[in-house]
Amino acid sequence: MAPRTKHSLLQQTEIDRLFDILAAHIVPKAELNWDTPLDLLIAVVLSAQCTDRNVNRVTTELWKTCRVPEDYLRLGEDPLRDQIHSIGLYRNKTKAILGICQRVLDDFGGKVPETREQLESLPGVGRKTANVVLNVVFGQPTLAVDTHIFRVSNRIGLAKAKTPLQTEQQLLGKVPAKHLLHAHHYLLLHGRYTCKARKPLCGACIVQDLCHFSDKTDEKGDK
Repeated sequence: MAPRTKHSLLQQTEIDRLFDILAAHIVPKAELNWDTPLDLLIAVVLSAQCTDRNVNRVTTELWKTCRVPEDYLRLGEDPLRDQIHSIGLYRNKTKAILGICQRVLDDFGGKVPETREQLESLPGVGRKTANVVLNVVFGQPTLAVDTHIFRVSNRIGLAKAKTPLQTEQQLLGKVPAKHLLHAHHYLLLHGRYTCKARKPLCGACIVQDLCHFSDKTDEKGDK
């Protein structure tokens, strides 16, 4: 095996093994609660710079009355803003949610669209949000590169990139086809609970023998 440095990349055989291991240990499931495509789309919009736990708490109450686009529009801006005020950027997110609901009704027959171009045409919906919806709702093999996936991929040697888009493009060329559908959740959950930003739990990491990160810790966390 070639010597490892802080910025060295994994070989394809290592990548194949890494995803086999992650797949054997991680259940690829979204931690945002949702029942309908609109639920998930709105939950992902709300999750920007906010924890899934807080989003789930807010949506539990919100979805008691808002189940379809018309419900949000009927609720209106001020009451919706009051319902989500505990979430960061709630003013912008209120406008985005109402804009999404109006566009879904006007342009897509009341249904969340199923293509990236259409999703990204909605207010407040960027590439990452679109990728999450395409992957989780519509079963498309996309990679939504959030802060966890960006960190993990560049830390362990899956990618060497300066932006989420570059990271996504590099991953799409390396992740084994059989794991591509769930790769987003494998990397996200590994980053959220093990390969943490400030203090990675390298002592508990199931892929530490493959990881090219040069500053490994002995931390095991509570595992």
